[in-house]
Amino acid sequence: MTEPYQNRQQQPRSHQVVKAATAATAGGSLLVLSGLTLAGTVIALTLATPLLVIFSPVLVPAVITIFLLGSGFLASGGFGVAAISVLSWIYRYVTGKHPPGADQLDHARTKLASKAREMKDRAEQIGQQNISGSQAS
Repeated sequence: MTEPYQNRQQQPRSHQVVKAATAATAGGSLLVLSGLTLAGTVIALTLATPLLVIFSPVLVPAVITIFLLGSGFLASGGFGVAAISVLSWIYRYVTGKHPPGADQLDHARTKLASKAREMKDRAEQIGQQNISGSQAS
């Protein structure tokens, strides 16, 4: 922590004055530019407001239409990319190239087949009990 302080003490006074003057000049210039930008924005908004009010019956539907078109194209592109990704994954899986997630899919398929066999055996067992129970009556 003492190094920056020592570094500041070692610099000549003229360097510190030049740094402060440069910082003040740059900061002041940016402050003036931001003020000019704000004034220009307020003036432009003041001049444009009557035009916006006059043309709003046309502009509002146009903006809504452009937004809907842009959203539609964006969604269409996203769905297209998703479809290509899925088809690419399926192709790699079918050709045996082992894409990411294939192990989980194989595990789930094995587990599902096991449960299906258990349910089939259970249904056959219950069916046999019902048949033997109805014959005994």
